[in-house]
Amino acid sequence: MNILPIFDRVLIKPREIENTTKSGLVLATTTKARPEIGEVVAVGDGENFDGNKVEMKVKVGDIVLFNKYAGADVKIDNVDHIILRQIDIIGVVTNE
Repeated sequence: MNILPIFDRVLIKPREIENTTKSGLVLATTTKARPEIGEVVAVGDGENFDGNKVEMKVKVGDIVLFNKYAGADVKIDNVDHIILRQIDIIGVVTNE
């Protein structure tokens, strides 16, 4: 199944969270927090509800940081994804 976000929304595939801490403790599944980093899978056309055009700052393939509680969780082909508005993206991760 393919989903194309509308307006200024972005579809993100969250990165997996580590199951162990730096000190070697194994975390239970229930203690894992929702990830705050992921890869952009699809981007809307940038239009908002008022009909104004919003410049989309992210593109497919970007690794982004986003607000922890933003957006809606969805499953696509049994894979977790998040759909959120571009304004909820904090930044793009670069290798520089």
